[in-house]
Amino acid sequence: MHRRLIVPSALAVSLMLAIPASAADYAPGAAGIGDPYYPASGNGGYDVSHYDLRLKYQPKTDLLEGTATILATTKQNLSRFNLDLGLKASEVRVNGTRAKFAATGDHELEITPATPLEKGRAISVVVRYAGKPSELKIGGWTAWHRTPDGGVAAQEPDSAVWWFPSNDHPLDKATYDISVSVPDGTQAISNGVLQSQSSRLGWTRFNWRSNKPQATYLATLAVGKFDITTDKTDKGLPVLNAYSKDLGDNAGAARASIERTKEVAEWLEEVFGPYPFNALGGYVPNVTSGYALETQTRPFYSPRQFTNGANVSVVVHELAHQWYGDSVSVEGWKDIWINEGFARYSQWLWSEKEGEGTAQELADYVYATRAAEDPFWTVKPGDPGPDKQFDIAVYDRGALALQALRNEIGDEDFFAILKGWPTERAYGNAKVSDFVSYAERISGKPLAGLFDTWLYQPSKPEAPTAAESGIAERSRAATAAAGGPAQPKSWKKIAATNTIHDHGHEDEHGHGHDH
Repeated sequence: MHRRLIVPSALAVSLMLAIPASAADYAPGAAGIGDPYYPASGNGGYDVSHYDLRLKYQPKTDLLEGTATILATTKQNLSRFNLDLGLKASEVRVNGTRAKFAATGDHELEITPATPLEKGRAISVVVRYAGKPSELKIGGWTAWHRTPDGGVAAQEPDSAVWWFPSNDHPLDKATYDISVSVPDGTQAISNGVLQSQSSRLGWTRFNWRSNKPQATYLATLAVGKFDITTDKTDKGLPVLNAYSKDLGDNAGAARASIERTKEVAEWLEEVFGPYPFNALGGYVPNVTSGYALETQTRPFYSPRQFTNGANVSVVVHELAHQWYGDSVSVEGWKDIWINEGFARYSQWLWSEKEGEGTAQELADYVYATRAAEDPFWTVKPGDPGPDKQFDIAVYDRGALALQALRNEIGDEDFFAILKGWPTERAYGNAKVSDFVSYAERISGKPLAGLFDTWLYQPSKPEAPTAAESGIAERSRAATAAAGGPAQPKSWKKIAATNTIHDHGHEDEHGHGHDH
């Protein structure tokens, strides 16, 4: 059989030659990653695998100078792409060649490489930049804290744009090498393991490595004068805690709490499985905020968390996030219950372990003390909306949902799920619906209705429904006869951590919370 050769006409050939591939096939990467809560967060068209940040910071002037090397892979044919950065870039190179760039919007760095980038290509992007992070305001607030002796980057859902260029959304996690030069006598604290430090000509450089995938908002930097304690876990993981030298009356309580990090982590391993990262610790800089944040391997704590004495419950909350939130991260910010419901429930489990009130008693207390008309019940923890993302309902009603699940499927399956989920999903991202499916698979029970009741209905579950879930089974008459529900002993310590939900941008307007 003869194949007929189709010979294109001369005109067709000339047209094909006239249209370069770049015009036909290459397009700009999206300016956002597609999160409905935060449309400007992240970017499309590529996936980052590693950030190498080489920084110099002068506490006296708040001047940060940086060279960021970003390793990524293109996910489409790219004519240009964006990074998220609020500071001013002075030079950009893509694969070693100078690229054109422009600052657009609040924090977009629009980069046009000298030649378009084909899909599936490994690329390197080098950005030189500088600025004073405390002077950068986006939407009227800053994620950068000036302190008497330095500065701190720690905020949710955004902090990276104040100090390094990135694909700023939890969907694009990467490993990090963070090298920071600061004046002698000052320290730079970051994520992971301190690989080395060296001094030269009045400056000391600290080299940190976080070797497991990490979301951009979980990267942290603290520069100042700290008292540092170090230790190792039984498995050899380095533990490093840092306390500002000027914490005043809160210093003792801060240490009495955070020095229990190793103990809390060992207990959490029994509940959630092996600790997922290469280091442990925490730090308390001299900031005026009231919140705490689960920055990966080394949570950030505000001194105000310890105003009333030691509070191990806040340490439990932030360390629980290392599994729920850091190792398994949200797919979109509407999935925040995947982080906060579990971190709050871990506080309830710690209370149970310490004999200060069972998780059941805490769940009953939340249910009984929140009247049906309380706006608390109008927030849907499974999709709270950007304005209610860190509402107390996401925490307390979110934990209620887990107690309802525990009662429905029994302790054996429930604790198998708590341990299995962060193992199966390690270093990835997940939606609330993924967890529901997982819980159904492990328990063998249909659970969509239960989760709909506790996570998605904008009203208080009726007493019979709650009783079916094992919540507040005592009759109203019995509760009334007792003078109301009994407050578990741990309640005040747990409630004191509610301010971990108020992140700095709210704090500036006179109120604050903890993540």
